[in-house]
Amino acid sequence: MRLFDPHIHMTSRTTDDYEAMYTAGVRAVVEPSFWLGQPRTSPASFLDYFDSLIGWEPFRAAQYGIAHHCTLALNPKEANDPRCLPVLGELPRYLVKDQVVAVGEIGYDGMTPAEDTVLAAQLQLAADHALPALVHTPHRDKLAGLRRTLDVVRESALPVEHVLVDHLNETTVKEAKDSGCWLGFSVYPDTKMDERRMVAILRAYGPERVLVNSAADWGRSDPLKTRKVGDLMLAEGFTPDEVERVLWHNPVAFYGLSGRLRLDVAATEATHEGNSVLRGAPSDAAEPTDAVAAEA
Repeated sequence: MRLFDPHIHMTSRTTDDYEAMYTAGVRAVVEPSFWLGQPRTSPASFLDYFDSLIGWEPFRAAQYGIAHHCTLALNPKEANDPRCLPVLGELPRYLVKDQVVAVGEIGYDGMTPAEDTVLAAQLQLAADHALPALVHTPHRDKLAGLRRTLDVVRESALPVEHVLVDHLNETTVKEAKDSGCWLGFSVYPDTKMDERRMVAILRAYGPERVLVNSAADWGRSDPLKTRKVGDLMLAEGFTPDEVERVLWHNPVAFYGLSGRLRLDVAATEATHEGNSVLRGAPSDAAEPTDAVAAEA
């Protein structure tokens, strides 16, 4: 099974996760920029983070045979912090980078006036740079949040078919589908969607323009949820072609709108800016002699 996780925060994951994902069939990921887990105190912390998403993280993923791209933005949670707003002026020089395949995550957290302004500004940046947009719908008041999101999208210069509306569920999927946007679902172990609810939605609404992701962030999450959705789809009677459509072809089509998606894993140097992910001796190194072992 060939898998593309279109929304996964690998910055918060270990190299063991990359290894397990490759074994499960994951061959490509998109990592959206998001919050740090605690408030950032200056734009400089965003810029270092953006640099890691277009440099270090693709290098790390490539060691495990996975193609890595990212989306960049001022996230909704921090759109309310005046200390972070100067990031909007820095984004244009990052949005021209080859690894960047969308503007995101943008959207709503608390549905504040500040979030309205920042969402509209970043949709304009996406249009200016001919990039699609990944839009985060709020975790509370989801239907009201979706409707407010769609109103802003329709007022923007970005076509609705270039927008992926994420974190959908049963209460929001119909209106999102009717809007013409792409449909994103984050599948978690405990909250939001799980794989059974996801498969029920696919049965009810079909696989067209649907993207399934694991998100896999700082909290309890599972970077193998895309594989678990695929396995359950097969067990519930979906065809292999339908599984591949949802878990590979749809994310390729959406992020391909950027013109920058590269699914081959680029060869890397031994290090990235002098650093590697290698630790200790190679696994095939000779075992220590009895004398050395005794001295240890």
